[in-house]
Amino acid sequence: MHTSLRKQLDGMSWNVDASWTLFLDRDGVINERIMKGYVTSTREFRFTHGAPEAIARLSDLFKHVFVVTNQQGIAKGLMTEKQLQEIHIMMHQEVEKAGGKITRTYYAPGISSPQNQMRKPNPGMAYQAKRHFPEVDFAKSVMVGDTDSDILFGQRLGMRTVRIKTVEPMNIPADLSVENLTELLNCWL
Repeated sequence: MHTSLRKQLDGMSWNVDASWTLFLDRDGVINERIMKGYVTSTREFRFTHGAPEAIARLSDLFKHVFVVTNQQGIAKGLMTEKQLQEIHIMMHQEVEKAGGKITRTYYAPGISSPQNQMRKPNPGMAYQAKRHFPEVDFAKSVMVGDTDSDILFGQRLGMRTVRIKTVEPMNIPADLSVENLTELLNCWL
């Protein structure tokens, strides 16, 4: 583990156990982001290095693993909900092949606007997860994302936050910053 990561972890006592919940952003965290574009088919979906295996191991540590993803490409007519569902089915299957499980994937298909409560950083997808799984406790949850909206989503709900370092500008600090899901997994092993 890098010295800078060790310094971030010093003094943090998250005490993650099997009662905790993990929320993961998709693009830039689970799969490679298409900058200024959208993943619109299974052919375009490329896992980030080690993501299926890391998610599999993380699903052993957390009670639930949810994916929460903004997908305004649907509202823009660049893809259909059926295409998005095919991508998510394939993503779930690959994680299962690696020995893990994504509990459920939530997505926000609408155009970005402050009034759209489903799109991150607004809390709609987290509230959906809590309705479906009432035992979810946001104070015992971790949000992992690569953008300020992901981190703000987690902070607004009282979650611990982890930023995956990408080319996205970082204006809102997270509790922890890592290179990828594998490095995050190593924090808890």
